[in-house]
Amino acid sequence: VQLQASGGGLVQPGGSLRLSCEASGTIFSIYEVGWFRQAPGKQRELVASINPDGMTYYTDSVKGRFTIARDNAKKTVNLQMNRLKPEDTAVYYCRLYYSDSAQYWGQGTQVTVSS
Repeated sequence: VQLQASGGGLVQPGGSLRLSCEASGTIFSIYEVGWFRQAPGKQRELVASINPDGMTYYTDSVKGRFTIARDNAKKTVNLQMNRLKPEDTAVYYCRLYYSDSAQYWGQGTQVTVSS
């Protein structure tokens, strides 16, 4: 299983970015898919997730600003991030989760929110 994350970059506060994660080598539709982030000196945290039935979860700090969506046919999951704040700066990782012994991580993509 391979995950390829893309879409990170430098954006000003209030701007938008769209992260994408494309999977290969597996049946994508059976996995819960999540986006995590890790800022310097902090633990990795779950930002948003979407399960096989389409139910979503967002951490409180991104509710109303971020939207997660999956396309099972294309084996992709996107994270639309709007009204970005400096505290959103982190390396963002996508993860496929089926069980503790069947989870896969992407390589991470840097998001920097700064003026």
